[in-house]
Amino acid sequence: LGDLLLKHRPSLVVIELGGNDALRGLPLALTQDNLLAMVQMAKKAKAEVLLLGMQVPPNYGRSYAQQFTQIYAEVARVGAARLVPFMLKGVADAPDSAKWFQADRLHPTQEAQPQILANIWPELEKGLK
Repeated sequence: LGDLLLKHRPSLVVIELGGNDALRGLPLALTQDNLLAMVQMAKKAKAEVLLLGMQVPPNYGRSYAQQFTQIYAEVARVGAARLVPFMLKGVADAPDSAKWFQADRLHPTQEAQPQILANIWPELEKGLK
């Protein structure tokens, strides 16, 4: 990431880990440390940061899911980054959520993209001005 920031010198960096860290069962502290390191690298390169929050499926247990969600808020606070708390709001938590996902039940469909954009755009637009 450091080399890419130097090469491209972005004014805005969007960071979204997705659920893979949680799905692989990585320690939450490691996920938080990795996110914070990326935010700090981008900030050091004089870029604004937009952090896109994610949630994990409920089968990981309530405590784990809450802790995972909290990571994004904490990293945004400590790293002075903008935050979209849940990138898939209205998609993954919709009553008919299955229709918004591909067969793997992990990746959103093309039809879900307008809702995802609606979730992200207000904060993304602020960073583009």
